[in-house]
Amino acid sequence: MMKIVGGSLGKDIHVAGVLNFLGIVEELGHETVYLGPAIPVGRFVEEIERHNPDIVAVSYRLSPETAEELLTQLKDAIDKSGLTGRRYFFGGTSATARVAEGIGIFDKIFVGGESEDYVRDCIGRKEQKAPQKYPENLVDRIKWKKPILRHHFGLPDLEETIEGVKKIAEAEVLDVISIGPDQDAQEYFFHPELQDPEKKGDGGVPIRTHEDLKRIYEASRCGNYPLLRCYSGTNDLIRMARMYAETIKNAWCAVPLMWYSVLDGRSNRRLEDSIPENQRCMKWHAERGMPVEVNESHQWSLRRAPDTIAVAMAYIAAYNAKEMGVQHYVSQYMFNTPAQTSPKMDLGKMLAKIELIESLHNSNFRTYRQVRSGLLSFPPDPDEAKGQLASSMYLAMDLNPHIVHVVGSCEGHHIARPKDVIESSKTVQQVIANHKMGAPDMSLDPDVQTRKHELKEQAWNLIRAIQSLGNSEDPLTDPS
Repeated sequence: MMKIVGGSLGKDIHVAGVLNFLGIVEELGHETVYLGPAIPVGRFVEEIERHNPDIVAVSYRLSPETAEELLTQLKDAIDKSGLTGRRYFFGGTSATARVAEGIGIFDKIFVGGESEDYVRDCIGRKEQKAPQKYPENLVDRIKWKKPILRHHFGLPDLEETIEGVKKIAEAEVLDVISIGPDQDAQEYFFHPELQDPEKKGDGGVPIRTHEDLKRIYEASRCGNYPLLRCYSGTNDLIRMARMYAETIKNAWCAVPLMWYSVLDGRSNRRLEDSIPENQRCMKWHAERGMPVEVNESHQWSLRRAPDTIAVAMAYIAAYNAKEMGVQHYVSQYMFNTPAQTSPKMDLGKMLAKIELIESLHNSNFRTYRQVRSGLLSFPPDPDEAKGQLASSMYLAMDLNPHIVHVVGSCEGHHIARPKDVIESSKTVQQVIANHKMGAPDMSLDPDVQTRKHELKEQAWNLIRAIQSLGNSEDPLTDPS
């Protein structure tokens, strides 16, 4: 057990920050001594001598000019008294933090935006984080931290993407970076003769070789060592799956059941060909113990299909994954799709999906809930978009997700660059922290429950109707 003393320096009477810090310390089982507000430098040093703490927490939020004077006096007094054999932390505004950094005695400097997990980590360690601390697969990462955060990222330039991945990893705001390849990479990676040079970078990063993927992966091996993942592609799915596993250690497979075909124009695959290929892709990952996500249900909602179809297809997609042998299934719940959906009706739809999907659970099949905002719900105005991101994610937290897919608030205006990814991830981190403090259970709203029951009943009727139309042993998995 450690001893930590803390207080506000000089004439600063602001104490909320240092009290919050000491509260986190106490939760960890350490001894704390609160010195109070407005502590003169001389008394601060006397208290350090008296208590002989392991960590000294100094707070100052007034002018940077006065901060420099006080912190210089404190440093000189510490040196003179021989009190350097311990850790010193500083908390203040961005302006006073810059001054504290220049003083040279503080091991950690806080400005108020840090997560509690980060603060706990700083208290509990002296050395730099070891890479092996971070779980290297999806299931273990979720056990280690719930919810984990992911964000889509891929710029039209390969070098900028590699550099951006490194910046995002170093920021330690994401657990999963989803690499977004351009359309030619998704459809014609193994057929370069069909690629169009004029469309290079359309829709994402122009990945053209195995080495490109390896370089992206290596760039991510810093910071909090995020997992990487990539969509299945729209052609040659098994070859793509093998390549992703070998190059980026693909965290989980994301494949549709019916889409990425002539149905949406993203490839020339006919449904009678694409559905079996998609099923084989699920099975390939299942045989290797890799998690699978079937991007299906929200594809119907994006095209304004009735909610009944979206709920039924959520079940059918999960059912197909289970029948292909998948044990760890990522179920995506895309809110605000269509964008005009009210929060009550949205929540009712998602709860209906959950109850249908999770009715499939057994000892060999479990699901991980992944929530996200709908891309088309973001207004082009950047300030309004930030509000949309925060409100959407607060509602989505009612599902108790394992994974939060952060959609950059900038996406209604421009493609997300590293700064945008980091900013939106921090916004969502704060939303999650606020929700964890204790939020009302919005799922209990009578209108939400009524909508959930309506959609469940209608979806089951649709599923049973599909089953009655088929002549095969299992119409829900039969492509014909």
